[in-house]
Amino acid sequence: MATTSEFRNGMVIRLEGELFTIVEFQHVKPGKGMGFVRTRLKNVRTGAVLDRTFRSGEQVEEVRLERREMQFLYRSDDMLYFMDTETYEQFSVPVEAAGDAVLFLKEGEAASVFMDGDTPVGVEVPYFVELKVVETEPGVRGDTATGGSKPAKLETGLVVQVPLFVEEGDTVKVDTRTREYIERV
Repeated sequence: MATTSEFRNGMVIRLEGELFTIVEFQHVKPGKGMGFVRTRLKNVRTGAVLDRTFRSGEQVEEVRLERREMQFLYRSDDMLYFMDTETYEQFSVPVEAAGDAVLFLKEGEAASVFMDGDTPVGVEVPYFVELKVVETEPGVRGDTATGGSKPAKLETGLVVQVPLFVEEGDTVKVDTRTREYIERV
């Protein structure tokens, strides 16, 4: 159990049977009465954001999630399938639990899966991934006075803005945190 004074960003707590990550929190001490803590919580499974207020000193259950390196195998309907690279055990994770990581998952690539006991509850991809451009308009020299950019659809379905010199079939490096083009590989 943890008290509100131990809250920190990224901490995972259990409320009403659901796991939540603390996105942000603020201790408030009004002129009279007891202090309280305003929090913004993100549901680990669904990604829904919730604002919740706790009394100062209130206790909540802190959850320690285990991070395991796994290999992404494939996607089938609304499930993602991963294999633990140490035990070769396979796990299925609902697409909703993976959140935005789905946009960067490529078959055979590594990802971190967060486990609550033996239950996978979330997926995290590396900060940078290399994806192939499958669809983009041809860039014409002299289109702009400065750099210029155009939309490109990548092999996972993600659309990013790329420079005019990037063509279909090129592989590009993308920042998974900002969804921005970094460089051509």
